[in-house]
Amino acid sequence: MKILLTVILLIQLNQSVTASDWQREKRMADQTVDAILDGDPIMLKAIEREFLSIYTEADESEKAVIVMHGRGFHPDWVDTVQPLRIGLIDYGWNTLSIQMPVLEKEAKYYDYVQIFDEAIPRIQAAIEYLKQQGNRQIVLIAHSCSVHMTMHYLDQHGDDEIDGFIGIGMGATDYRQPMAKPFPLDKLSIPVLDIYGADDYPAVHRLAAGRWSRITQAANHASRQIVVDEANHYFTDRGDALLEAVAEWLGQAFN
Repeated sequence: MKILLTVILLIQLNQSVTASDWQREKRMADQTVDAILDGDPIMLKAIEREFLSIYTEADESEKAVIVMHGRGFHPDWVDTVQPLRIGLIDYGWNTLSIQMPVLEKEAKYYDYVQIFDEAIPRIQAAIEYLKQQGNRQIVLIAHSCSVHMTMHYLDQHGDDEIDGFIGIGMGATDYRQPMAKPFPLDKLSIPVLDIYGADDYPAVHRLAAGRWSRITQAANHASRQIVVDEANHYFTDRGDALLEAVAEWLGQAFN
């Protein structure tokens, strides 16, 4: 209880950070659109704001993934995101990579906790768009900070609207900023893939056993925990290995 109260107090100290940085997001969107080589940029709407997404289609597919980048990045980020959003179409999955809320570059985990709610309508808008495109199966893929945002969404809304979840580098925070609350992995009925690098951050490794314990409590036989050799938190130069592992699991869980 004392640890939980300490975490709450530390988060409350950051109440001055209450909204994401739309100007920074717009700058990134303008730069990203100009560099897109695969897929179509689209603007989705969350409440009163539009946000950039990239839709890339496989051949005659009715299944899709929503790809969500790590802290402060964008939907065509070369590490982690791009290998999945482009590569998974070769395995029969449409991909929708979406811009998540961002803050200034110096912002830390507890700053981002204050804007987790902003991610909810974005995820909802992405799911609705994919359904409108005729997709019948939808899997969420989140990396790093987007894992926290996606878990917040699932904690608030449940998993009825999706068919699976893939968390990459789950549990990463900042120094002396422990997670605000455990991930609700034990409450999910959908198959879950917990995947991280052998050279990932210490917190990701330290919390791995606890994550797997919660995943197994949910008792979905298709859930897995995978460690990718020689990969860091961002899967730098290991995008192909990440793609292969994710595609193999998707093929097994949704064959």
